[in-house]
Order: sequence, then structure tokens, then C-alpha cells
Amino acid sequence: MDITALIMAGGKGTRMGLTTEKPMLPFLGKPMIDYITAAISQAKNITTFYVVTSNNAPNTEQHCKNMGWKTIHTDAKGYHDDLKQAVRKTNLTGPILTMPSDVPAITGNFLDKVIHEFEQCEKNFLAVFVPIQKRLDLGLSISSTDEYKGTWYAVSGINIINGTKIQEDGKIETSAIITEETDVLLNINTLKDMEIAQKLINSTIH
Repeated sequence: MDITALIMAGGKGTRMGLTTEKPMLPFLGKPMIDYITAAISQAKNITTFYVVTSNNAPNTEQHCKNMGWKTIHTDAKGYHDDLKQAVRKTNLTGPILTMPSDVPAITGNFLDKVIHEFEQCEKNFLAVFVPIQKRLDLGLSISSTDEYKGTWYAVSGINIINGTKIQEDGKIETSAIITEETDVLLNINTLKDMEIAQKLINSTIH
């Protein structure tokens, strides 16, 4: 399955409490968004990607243009509205991988596994969730949660959705991957999250 990815990078990132745009925050020496684009480029089943930006992230947008990446400028009305607008602007109708800009440990191999799972699940939406307790055990924050089959999980922000369904109202049939893999476990929402994640990654490198 060939798939298009949208990197959602137009939010304010207010939880970080910084003036630097979140996708541009340096993580082990380079902007966080660079790790996302590197993983997408390594994934075998992703044919193209766009970085979704807004007036909230002018430096991110400029960085993407300098790197030669395709960008989509949205109105910054919120995550779901921006996603719908991006899909309309690109006329995407097949499966779409949506990515946050704050999971710097993500790998192309993991993204290919998500795509494979979406192929098998025969649903229109696949979400990747992380056990809440696993993040708490590492001292990481819990910012966004969702319920799946009666259990609440931390949201990774990595999803695949059928592009033809994204503009529709009503509930979409959903499947999920529940994982503790470092690839998505290290979702950065606060400065403390960043400090913990950098230490964990450094400890596995050295």
C-alpha cells in the first residue's frame, strides 16, 4: 500500500511555554521536525508527504521551504479543521497517515508497521495509542487521551484515516495499535518530556 503523510506542524505548542515554535525546538542538536521527515523518508510505503503549517508557525514553514519539503498553509482553526482543510487542498482520497511533529524517536520501520496494520484491519481509521501508566512510569506528561474498547490511553498523534471519510460527520469505524515502543512513547509535550526523552535516547546510543 502506498500512502501520503501529513505532518501536523501548525499548532501553537502553548504547553511548552516557549516562544520557539515546537517543531523547531532543538532535540539532540536538530529541529524535532527533521526527525519526523527523516522517518517518513525511510518508510517504504510512504510515497509523499506534506507539512501542514499556519500563521502560528512561520519559522517552521520557512524551514520546510528551505529544505524543499511540500507545505500546506491552513487557517489554524484547530487540529481537526486544519486536517480537513489540508485534505481538501491536496484532494487526497486514499489512506492518509497523519503525524505530529513531536515524536523524535519515530522510525520508518515503525511507520511501515502501522501502514501494514491499517491494511489488515479493514477499518477507515487506525489510531496508535500508548498505555498511560507507561508514560507516567517514565515521568512523562499525559496531555491528550482517548478511549478504546473501554480503556483510556495516551494519544500518540499517529493515525491513518481514509481520506474520503475525513470530511464526513458522524463516527468512523476505528481500529488501534496499543504499544509501548519507544518510537511513539516519547511524545514531547513539555520541557520535562524533552529532557527525559533526550536522556533515554542518549542512554541507548552510548
